[in-house]
Amino acid sequence: MKKNDLAMIILIVSVSLVSSFFVVRSILGEPKNAKVKVEVVESISPDISQPSSAIFNKGALNPTVVIQIGNPANKQPFSGN
Repeated sequence: MKKNDLAMIILIVSVSLVSSFFVVRSILGEPKNAKVKVEVVESISPDISQPSSAIFNKGALNPTVVIQIGNPANKQPFSGN
């Protein structure tokens, strides 16, 4: 390679680096202009409030109790018997 070819390559690389720097900076913007909103979390209080008596009462249904309808004779439903 001649000196002129090497100088031309260096010039092209430097111009492309400078132009790409400004293009990327214009697309992404400057970091100091970026604003972030942070959600503020309320503190947890140690006080416990009483649950609603309309939902939690002695006459309410208990969803954890197993409900059996009838008396099934077949204990294995897919056994073929």
